[in-house]
Amino acid sequence: QRLERERIGVKMKRKSALFMAVIMGISVLTGCGGDSGEKKDTANTGQSANSVFTGELEENVTIRVLENDTAISKGYFDELINAFNEEYKDKGITAVDANMDQYLDLANDGPYGYGPDVLYQANDIIMQYADGKHIYPLPVESMECYEQIPETAWDAYKTEVDGNTYYCGVPVNVQAPMLYYRTDLLPADWETTWDDDGNKVPDMIENWNDMYAFSVARHGEDSSKYGYMKSLYDVYFSGGFLFSYGGYVFGDNNTNPKDIGFSKGEAEKGAWVLSQLASTMNEECIDDTITTNVYSKLADGTYFATISTPDVYSTFLDELTMEYEKEGLTTEEAKAKAQENLVMTTLPQLPESGDLTEENPTLIDTKSMGGVNGYAVSAYTKAPNASLAFVEFAADYEMQVKRSEMLGVAPAREDAAEEVGGVSELLYQNMEKGTIVLMPSIQEVSQIWTPAQTFFTDLAKDAFRSESEKKYPDMASMKAGLEDVDAQIYDAIFTLK
Repeated sequence: QRLERERIGVKMKRKSALFMAVIMGISVLTGCGGDSGEKKDTANTGQSANSVFTGELEENVTIRVLENDTAISKGYFDELINAFNEEYKDKGITAVDANMDQYLDLANDGPYGYGPDVLYQANDIIMQYADGKHIYPLPVESMECYEQIPETAWDAYKTEVDGNTYYCGVPVNVQAPMLYYRTDLLPADWETTWDDDGNKVPDMIENWNDMYAFSVARHGEDSSKYGYMKSLYDVYFSGGFLFSYGGYVFGDNNTNPKDIGFSKGEAEKGAWVLSQLASTMNEECIDDTITTNVYSKLADGTYFATISTPDVYSTFLDELTMEYEKEGLTTEEAKAKAQENLVMTTLPQLPESGDLTEENPTLIDTKSMGGVNGYAVSAYTKAPNASLAFVEFAADYEMQVKRSEMLGVAPAREDAAEEVGGVSELLYQNMEKGTIVLMPSIQEVSQIWTPAQTFFTDLAKDAFRSESEKKYPDMASMKAGLEDVDAQIYDAIFTLK
């Protein structure tokens, strides 16, 4: 009730006080980030952020919003823009789908009028636009959502220029790898064979050693079936195994690109874990094949478990629902059964030794590479105040709860996360204890993917090579391979640019 009263009060004040104290502390930047040299010739060139966010809503304007493809396909985006358009119809402000690829290049498209007014992206994508001033610094401290979003999430959109701190995006939901599995694919006697501690949670869900053993056993019983399946090629998911043993992307909390750490600590143990897991899979783990077929393969029972992000829960659910419908259930019965059997939870623990065959291992928490998706305002928009109004509307309590309910995502707002409970609360706990490592919010992060993908691809291929052909036959060679990844990334950032 308290939250409801507060939201009603906020909504009544939104239009009249949306931008009060809007730009306290924001200097005369054209966009977010420092001066990157030659400026684009745009309508906003020469304007300060102070003069852009005046609090005066532009009337009778259409703002183009670039949203996540899943949010569009699942109907959430329609709900959002319809609600926004209803609230601002007296001002003639209309939000529409930008109708462009979600992975646009704002730096090149924006100056020519092809970019959106508002864009939704992961923090590492949005913050790449900060250096070139392609997005505006936002008056986040004056926004209703400010106190409800934890500092960790805001930090993903923080940049410092000349000693001043600016925020170039508003967090909407937290992303981190989660384990998906089906309870109806567990052995009928799992409580006696796969629950050694008797805590009513299957052992393979709690630690990777048992997941490895279960995967070997499941495939051994039926060569067409697999346990855990995931493309090693995907750095976002594989990187966390390195971080669990001391690796990292950049030093100084991911702000120093001169210190590259994929090989640091005992990261080679994480590579060894991945190599062992690959040995229980098929060759589809080498490239992106599993990433694309995992929804249908989990639904038809070929795969028992995988890892993916919370925002695709609805896709897994839909596939499983359709599979149950094929078995003769009604849509309602199929969906209820899918909701009962599809589980999304945090990642299993790892053995401190890195050996998945070790009995009674000492276990450590698995770290993962996470991200914070949010909204930013293009520096090329002709309606910045209306665009900012849309961002605040999309970040309010009601829309965050609705987004979570429709898409399965974890809200960035703590009050919304508390309301939806479940996975959202688990993600917050993991952020607080440091097991979710947020992707760097500096443009140099764009150089990590190719070298790391090459390493993980070779690591996966080794599972299908003869002993004499293996590129990484032991941890020493894995360490050397990761050191080479660090060197390649450094060269791409500093030597070859």
